[in-house]
Amino acid sequence: MIAGGNAVVFNPHPNAKRVSLKTLQVLNEAIVEAGGPANLLVAVNEPTIATAQALMKHPGIRLLVVTGGPGVVRAAMQSGKKVIGAGPGNPPVVVDETADIPQAARDIIAGASFDNNMVCILEKEIIAVEQIADELKRQMKQAGAYIAGPWQVKRLKSLVIQKDNGPGREGVINKDYVGKDASFILNKIGVETRKDIRLIVAEVDRDHALFWTEQLMPIMPLVRVANVNEAIRLAKDVEQGNGHTAVMHSRNIDNLSKMARTINTTIFIKNGPSYAGLGFLGEGYTSFTIASPTGEGLTTAINFTRERRCTLVDSFRIV
Repeated sequence: MIAGGNAVVFNPHPNAKRVSLKTLQVLNEAIVEAGGPANLLVAVNEPTIATAQALMKHPGIRLLVVTGGPGVVRAAMQSGKKVIGAGPGNPPVVVDETADIPQAARDIIAGASFDNNMVCILEKEIIAVEQIADELKRQMKQAGAYIAGPWQVKRLKSLVIQKDNGPGREGVINKDYVGKDASFILNKIGVETRKDIRLIVAEVDRDHALFWTEQLMPIMPLVRVANVNEAIRLAKDVEQGNGHTAVMHSRNIDNLSKMARTINTTIFIKNGPSYAGLGFLGEGYTSFTIASPTGEGLTTAINFTRERRCTLVDSFRIV
């Protein structure tokens, strides 16, 4: 945003108010130290829905950047101003029978556990071909994941899904557990485990609420399917048309190509952790505003710049 020539007013989520204000303080100090103006980045001290609406309507603000659910993106787009909107994602990761299973296990844990799964591009559910599903779970356990048993999966669902809207439909998450450590969540269902457990793997059926719900927690539902074609179809369905992010682990170039064309997401990662799509270990921009609803994709300085044309006529024009 700054590289595009903008000053910024933030209305952070109330639950992230303190860390957001601290971050802006650190950035402003760095800007001044580098010779920039003071208070280039400011924030609402007590952010609410009302303050967000006031900013959206303020005549001094020409560009809105909104991240969150579809409701807040819709509200911004009704403001009559230019909007860069980053909506929800529910990124699936497909693992087929040709994949390097130990590497896939390590990559999924690394990606899905990053920031306790808070980031929108991270793996949210695994779709594994039956032939390698058990080996994938074994390798994930060996790499530091906790494999939940059937009764633990039931307790996890009761804990983190506040409302189950029926088979194959997205549920309502319990926000009290968003971004919490895997060991903290396990403790709440009566499981004592090591503090360094990074991810909980929960095998479920394809209609399960955990599978269809973007939880923003280190809980990774796993569904097994008969073959790669079924896996790709299910990945398309569970991504729910967000056009955001998808991941695949495979050594078969035809399978990778079919998945890429079918899923048609802004970011598609092949044989790596999801964050490779943000330029870490792979090609891309380190941006956490992925504007799928409004079409900008990964935001860069270009997205935050208003292009202007200056045309000179008459005396200096050569014809």
